[in-house]
Amino acid sequence: MRTIVLNTSNLVQDGQNNKLVYNFPNSVQFKDDYIAVAQVSMYYAWFNISTSLRNNRFTYSWRSAGTTTTYTISIPDGLYEVATLNQLLQFTMIANGHYLVNTAGQNVYYAEFIVNPARYAVQINTYLFPLTLPSGWSNPASLVFPTATFNPVITLPASINTLLGYTAGFATNANTSNGFTPPTSQYVSKLANGTLSYISTSSPNLQPNSSILFAVSNINNPYAQPSSIIYALTPSVAVGEIISDKPSEFTWNKLIDGTYNQLTITILGLDLQPIKINDPSITILLALKKGNDFSMK
Repeated sequence: MRTIVLNTSNLVQDGQNNKLVYNFPNSVQFKDDYIAVAQVSMYYAWFNISTSLRNNRFTYSWRSAGTTTTYTISIPDGLYEVATLNQLLQFTMIANGHYLVNTAGQNVYYAEFIVNPARYAVQINTYLFPLTLPSGWSNPASLVFPTATFNPVITLPASINTLLGYTAGFATNANTSNGFTPPTSQYVSKLANGTLSYISTSSPNLQPNSSILFAVSNINNPYAQPSSIIYALTPSVAVGEIISDKPSEFTWNKLIDGTYNQLTITILGLDLQPIKINDPSITILLALKKGNDFSMK
């Protein structure tokens, strides 16, 4: 059995960090040769929200006097948890002046995303906005109060909805004048003070690429699509930490017979498209052996 190592020096310099090319010192003839991934070391550094994934937008609507305006929140490409999406929502509400300050000097927001671990769900809460400033509170942005109480409306367009476990186009209710009557279901509840709470109706999938795939150019695996896939890597660490993966047993794949001067490894997302890896610190150890060596472990 032989091994070859690919690392940062083998990366194609296109800023994507998803393609590594190994150039053999001389042309090599493969005949009845097999290859397997022996070890991978890389950082958990691929985005779960981005322009390319088309899951980087949602909206909220706000009522000022008698006019309702919808605001689009564009999420910068990045790695997000529910808590950071909530921070972005509230940051945007500050920028738009859509908040009040209570008697304790705390900002009060009227919509939020939270994790509901007991329900294995993402919960959206919206709160009834008043007609006048509560006693002792302040209005630092001098926002205009509405002519009727309302709850902000959060809308989740297609793609971002699946991250949070909601249907495409899901929208909370405006609860104008606190008149909304929830349907008989388990996904929405209403408190007497006008607070609305929604529970995601399917399992959240906050990382659409929970695994990444490794494809080798010289493979023809009739059972895989694409036919060059030889390995799947699932991170078992937190976002931003290093993944050190070493399979307990090699999964051997036959190399196409022929003469080659290089091997190319491409890292794919679950949509089978090349995925951008944001940290180029990647090391991949490949094992090769002849078909008549299968008695070797």
